[in-house]
Amino acid sequence: MSDDFDCSDIDNYLGKPMDFSPLREAIAPNDIRRWVHAMHYPNLAHFDPGHAEASVWGRLVAPQSFAIATDDGHGAAPACVGRIENSHLLFGGDEWWFHGPRIEPGDVITNTRIPFDYTVKQTGFGPTCFQRGDNNYSNQKGEEIARQRSTSIRYRAAAGGDNVKTDDFEEPEWTDEALEEMEQRRFAWVQMLHDLGSKERWWDDVAVGDQLPERVFGPHSIASFATEWRAYIVNTWGTLDLRKQDLEGLGFTREMAGYENDPDMLKVNPFLTDGAYYGPSRGHLFAKYARRIGMPRGYGYGASMGSWVTDYLSGWAGQHGMVVHSIANYRGPALTGDVTIQTAEVTEKSVDDQGRHLVHVKHLMKNQKGTTMCTGTAEIALPKKPG
Repeated sequence: MSDDFDCSDIDNYLGKPMDFSPLREAIAPNDIRRWVHAMHYPNLAHFDPGHAEASVWGRLVAPQSFAIATDDGHGAAPACVGRIENSHLLFGGDEWWFHGPRIEPGDVITNTRIPFDYTVKQTGFGPTCFQRGDNNYSNQKGEEIARQRSTSIRYRAAAGGDNVKTDDFEEPEWTDEALEEMEQRRFAWVQMLHDLGSKERWWDDVAVGDQLPERVFGPHSIASFATEWRAYIVNTWGTLDLRKQDLEGLGFTREMAGYENDPDMLKVNPFLTDGAYYGPSRGHLFAKYARRIGMPRGYGYGASMGSWVTDYLSGWAGQHGMVVHSIANYRGPALTGDVTIQTAEVTEKSVDDQGRHLVHVKHLMKNQKGTTMCTGTAEIALPKKPG
């Protein structure tokens, strides 16, 4: 390990539960509607009263991806504790285990967060720390909803700006014809959601080698990223009983850290606590700060990217199916002006020791240039035909 990239402070946190900032109110229906809207997930069961009532649940419930919206750190908190002097951080991926219960209006969600491990490798950024931590989401009944193991990527602050690809400073220009073609491709996946509705997708009817329908959405913009930001409940003033964060202990450069989510400053000058405009998250919306950490222009949120994966797979599974496990490795950002394209292939079918009939898939996320944004695998439980 380089002398000026000392990660040893992380050892002081491993295996120890962290503090958690609880929601002040129970989950509301519009929290769920705002989430699916922001995540580009037009599944009627999660926002339309008539379809929710006619669904397999008989009421409005949140999509599987919603758990992360209830956390005060976008799922990254247990993967970024520990002081690394003059460092930056990116969300590098996550692994999810879903236990079954859905979040619904009236629920109060608790997250037990435990830093897990870390390793240091040489990358294009120089010495780089890959740090992991667990988020364990449960409801007021004590039911376990999901476990998320997040990965953060931490590297020297000076290395960020050196890695900016200047060729990507400008957004792509889309012709009217290209936008129309993209809209048709986007709606094809929406139509799949509508056609499946509350019907079963049977495990028996899926074969190894099957391709899941592509999902296309975008072009992304500062407006769409800001909409995503506001769908994370913590990012609206006063919604969480924020615990005092040790900003120095988090190890970001002080210039970038600011007062994001600082409960004391929230009562004095809330603008300074809003990560959309100040603090380490502002690079998502402002090219000046994006370039300081190695991004050419405004870029999307890692937590959103993971949610896109979950929504894509659970939307295909339908109301009678469920994503039970997934891995997402983030390889490149969603940049302003770019389009996101998701595909997946069935690689295996199995029955696990719980008797669940599983479809194994390999999923991929790219942009319109073919640049890989995310890779991973997942297991999806589907119903078996009776008889």
